[in-house]
Amino acid sequence: MHTRLVAGGLGLAASGFLVLGYMQMNQPLVYEQVVGQSQEFATGTTTPAEVALPSWPLPLDTADYDARLLKLVGYVPPAAPATTSTTTLPMVSNLRFSSSTNVTVLGDPWPPAQPYPHGGAILPFKRIIAYYGNFYSTRMGILGEFASSTVLAQLRETAAAWEAADPATPVVPAIHYIAMVAQADPRADGMYRAVMPDEHIQRAYDMTKEIDGIMFLDLQVGLSTIERELPQFRAWMSKPEMHLGIDPEFSMKSGNKPGTVIGTFDAADINFTIDWMSEIVREYQLPPKVLVIHRFTQNMVTNYQNIKPTPEVQVVIHMDGWGSQQLKRNTYATVVEPEPVQFAGLKIFYKNDLKPPSTGIFTPTEALRLDPQPVYIQYQ
Repeated sequence: MHTRLVAGGLGLAASGFLVLGYMQMNQPLVYEQVVGQSQEFATGTTTPAEVALPSWPLPLDTADYDARLLKLVGYVPPAAPATTSTTTLPMVSNLRFSSSTNVTVLGDPWPPAQPYPHGGAILPFKRIIAYYGNFYSTRMGILGEFASSTVLAQLRETAAAWEAADPATPVVPAIHYIAMVAQADPRADGMYRAVMPDEHIQRAYDMTKEIDGIMFLDLQVGLSTIERELPQFRAWMSKPEMHLGIDPEFSMKSGNKPGTVIGTFDAADINFTIDWMSEIVREYQLPPKVLVIHRFTQNMVTNYQNIKPTPEVQVVIHMDGWGSQQLKRNTYATVVEPEPVQFAGLKIFYKNDLKPPSTGIFTPTEALRLDPQPVYIQYQ
């Protein structure tokens, strides 16, 4: 019921990636550019000694981080026991703290124990509200349905609605662009996937800059592998505002054509991606990146317990199914709630979520009642 249509027959040849130039010499460097270019200085009068580089990694407020994690699961610490003594007793609590991993609740899978990220991490300090799609397709998401100005205006309204529903959590808007699309035909190399033109990725990136947001490149690898496909996107991923999404639905380890069966990624594939992203973060001294993994069945992600987030990469398991609110709650309870990795996400379909017997899509307030609360929301 959940399987999306394959964007087949686009007639595209896989194109090379765009190597972006850095700031020209003698131009002032803003913080984001300094973080993204700490090892790239133009020749001439601009030298490392003349640029005030922030320390890397930036410090993290672990107390605020832990408090926000507990808020995502609605945890309320037990009250201190009543006493008539003048001695102040410590609060009784079932929280577990570690010097290297986040707070956990004894007996509860959420929040899972994972290493603290470096400072500058987006999650859980902010909630990401993303618009998804591909410029070639009106069926794959809102990005391909309307003009960019219309999309960005609606994204601003949607972000404002989420901030109104949870004022304590600021929103960062995002463009989530499908940069590699699974195909119904094998293409020249038999891999059943096509890379989108450089100008389309640049167009999505320009939209990101217009809203002062972040961007995700989304990859549907077809019969190829994530290890084979990631290197061509390295130049894009070296940008501080660029993040990544990978779609197990279209990872066809079975050898079947995309769209005929649901694909899968194992923890080994996901850990390879995390390590690859982590190396880029370290090389360019960037803030932590976010990796979104789509999921709506058990077999789409195998050996979840072996997935290892790092201080450089934050991992979101994103519930990617469509249907009525009750059906989506059930799917969330099946593939997100019992198998924690680090953070949770939710997709909202403007059209498919309205198919009978649905009576409406999730409002922000309704979505925030999920347990754990999603910190990444994607609209298609």
